[in-house]
Amino acid sequence: MRSPKSLEFTTSSMAPSAPRLIVPIDLKKKPWEQKLPLHNRWHPQIPPVAEVMAGEYFRVEMVDANGGNIKDDNSSLDVKLIDSSSFHFLSGPIRVLDVDGVPAKPGDLLAVEICNLGPLPGDEWGYTATLDRENGGGFLTDHFPCATKAIWYFEGIYAYSPHIPGVRFPGLTHPGVIGTAPSMELLNIWNERERQLEENGLKTLKLCEVLHSRPLANLPSTKGCHLGKIQQGTPEWERIAREAARTTPGRENGGNCDIKNLSRGSKIYLPVFVDGANLSTGDMHFSQGDGEVSFCGAIEMNGFLELKCEIIRGGMKEYLTPMGPTPLHVNPIFEIGPVEPRFSEWLVFEGISVDESGRQHYLDASVAYKRAVLNAIDYLSKFGYSKEQMYLLLSCCPCEGRISGIVDSPNAVATLAIPTAIFDQDIRPKTKVPVGPRLVRKPDVLRCTYDGNLPTTKNPASIM
Repeated sequence: MRSPKSLEFTTSSMAPSAPRLIVPIDLKKKPWEQKLPLHNRWHPQIPPVAEVMAGEYFRVEMVDANGGNIKDDNSSLDVKLIDSSSFHFLSGPIRVLDVDGVPAKPGDLLAVEICNLGPLPGDEWGYTATLDRENGGGFLTDHFPCATKAIWYFEGIYAYSPHIPGVRFPGLTHPGVIGTAPSMELLNIWNERERQLEENGLKTLKLCEVLHSRPLANLPSTKGCHLGKIQQGTPEWERIAREAARTTPGRENGGNCDIKNLSRGSKIYLPVFVDGANLSTGDMHFSQGDGEVSFCGAIEMNGFLELKCEIIRGGMKEYLTPMGPTPLHVNPIFEIGPVEPRFSEWLVFEGISVDESGRQHYLDASVAYKRAVLNAIDYLSKFGYSKEQMYLLLSCCPCEGRISGIVDSPNAVATLAIPTAIFDQDIRPKTKVPVGPRLVRKPDVLRCTYDGNLPTTKNPASIM
């Protein structure tokens, strides 16, 4: 028989409470119509919508990166016509206090632990897309200029698509965007350096020998701007909208890092630049390949995060080394969690810094990675798939991209490793090459026509 003391201990012990929902989402409403309106810019004066204590277990719900504009249907016209000025509707900002009620301070580190995450219940689907070349395109936009879309459905941890038959894989779910608000000083640094690039950069600048079709930088703009609780059309909104940074790139505050391994059990150590830290997150991905090469290229979905935060006082100075002219030029640290899909067999494709015309580039990792992805697409298309199907697949499946060599001039070496188990057929090379017509996988991805005038790159040696 237990003693009264042990009995008292047993009855007073309680299971942890469920996470407190601090940012709810109603999928019937637009991002700016939510009970706590969402935002799609970075600025220190976007007001917090919620407050949490260090150590508190809380839940944040969020819409997909495009705010519900991409539909589960049989058309890619929604992708072609999308307003690219309105990407990344973020939930937050969230003000973080310590157990004494003192907010996180500039110079602190905010440790954010991802305890749980997933799609919103009852909304278990997502999409992968590439934008039209005239509207942003993707990494291989010169090869694939059309807007395309594939719909994915979720079965627990697995995803499958009617538009890419014969493929099924577990998702490594993660937030594409998570970050803290910049200070006004840091925001001015961002805007100045990005404006210099956009206004003074060479207009003939090329990436992988392809003339850029996007702006060199996405500068502040009132078009498509949403600032949370700040009412549009007011003088305050007009001023902040002209200063607020776009969420497209990752920066010193974290932001759109698209690190596919930030799943359950991960921690993100974010620098704090304003009182309260003002944490925001969004752009939920069911799965993503390294590089997210088709640009809108993870499996984008509506989802939730369950988080805990801790404040490391003075942590920026102690743990982050500035790589620039001010103490603000730092970057977050990411601690990968213990939960990942287990694959034992991979097919690895190599790329070197020689472009499709045969021109040699000097240690150019972008050209090398482009070659690796193109090599993988061309190879996989031999197994009954269109190249558009494989482009979208390699953007969203759990493939591993690596810079394998960056010192042996003149060639950088990049690799792309694809888990063979995601296919329902053996995709390895064999001694007996199949002859005759290949089984063509149907249906194909949804696609629109390309109506622009930019030339399409072809591989001169390809027979396809």
